[in-house]
Order: sequence, then structure tokens, then C-alpha cells
Amino acid sequence: MKGTDMDLIRLNKYLSEQGVCSRREADRLVEAGLVTVDGRVAKTGEKVTGQEKILCRNRPVGGSGSGRVEPVLLVVNKPRGVVCTASNKDRAPNVVELVNYPARIYPVGRLDKDSEGLLLMTNQGDLANRIIHAGSLHEKEYLVSVDKPFDAVFLRRMQEGVELVELGETTRPCKVRPEGKQTFRIVLTQGLNRQIRRMCEALGYRVVALRRERIMNIRLGRLRTGDFRKVTPKEWEELKRRLGETAKL
Repeated sequence: MKGTDMDLIRLNKYLSEQGVCSRREADRLVEAGLVTVDGRVAKTGEKVTGQEKILCRNRPVGGSGSGRVEPVLLVVNKPRGVVCTASNKDRAPNVVELVNYPARIYPVGRLDKDSEGLLLMTNQGDLANRIIHAGSLHEKEYLVSVDKPFDAVFLRRMQEGVELVELGETTRPCKVRPEGKQTFRIVLTQGLNRQIRRMCEALGYRVVALRRERIMNIRLGRLRTGDFRKVTPKEWEELKRRLGETAKL
């Protein structure tokens, strides 16, 4: 039976809540004709109850009832050499296979193949978008080692912002603190492609080790490389406060 307006949910939101992808990506999949509802090709903007037979790329999505799944948010310590994608085109181990979680989850943002440390994984597309949104100024903290000793000028230039000619961008001012002659801690509020590596290269240095240790209030702590854990209730409450989120996890 067709649901009432109160029972209906936009298809892109439904796919996001099921952990398939973000809303934006869901719209692209629908436009490409890769989503079907009860055997017919889905239409952009349509609403569903979650009780329909919904396929995305010929794979079933959700189940009966309300169509909601239990939200998941994991803290993962990604090893170096593991990629943040389910694609096999890189011919490298991927983090989805590494975690092997029973629910379908995907990374919140990216951490490049040669980097290690904190990666969040979720089945909630909207949550992922709020965490990584470029205008949100959410902090991410990294421990970085470079190939030679640096000086105060290097730290100041990193902190004030570095022009990345190849991207046509100048990085936002950030916090930088030395941890040794060749190691420093940096806190960013943006996520340009390979940003820290590009910043260092622009100043004549090469990154030899990079580990992300914090995203907003969530810290890597003593989690061993390759392991994962669920966020704690305390972490989730603080994250929710920072995001202005009211939903439960």
C-alpha cells in the first residue's frame, strides 16, 4: 500500500541512510538510470516508503518495514598502503575489505594511500557530508615527518598559508607546532587533495611519514594500526553538539 506523505522519504535520502552513498551521489546514480523501484527505473526527486523493492546497480537496498538501518560510525586506524575506496583499480588493499564490517559502510573523506591514522567510516551519507563539508572549518590534526630539518621560517610559512600553484589555491592559515627537528604537528580546517604533502613540497621538503590523529573531537588514541572501534557515547554526544545534529546514533 502506498504510504502517506508523512511516511515517504526522498529516494536520495533513503539511499544515503542505507549506507549506499551520499545524497549527491544518489542523485547521479538515479540520473544515470542505475536505480530501480519495484522494477522500474527511478526518477530524480521521487519519494519512497522503504518497503519497495529498490535496487542500486542491480543490488538490493534495504528491506521491509521502515527501511531504516542502524547508524554506524567507526574509528579506524588505517595502515599505510591501504586505499580509501572499494575500487580495485589501484590494485591495493582497500579499507572496506580491511575492516570487513557486517554492515555496508564507507569512509568519511579520504586519507591517501601513503598516509596512516584516523579514518572515520559510516553508513550515514548525511553525517559524512556534514563532517567533511569544506565550509564547516572542522579541525583535523596530523603528525608529520619530513626528509630534513626545518626552521622557524618553514613553520611560519606553513602556518600563514602556502600557495599551491597546481591547484590554484592558497591554503588557509593553520596551527603548526614542532615536535622535533624533522617532525611537526599541524591542524587543518580544509582538505585539499594531498594538502600537507603539497604544502611541504612547495617549501622544498618531502613528507616521509604522515599520521592523522584527530578529526574534530574524535582522537585516534592507542588504537592499533589496522584495528577499529565504534565511537563512544561521549564522543558521539560531543560530535553531535559540534555538528548541530539532533539524530541519535
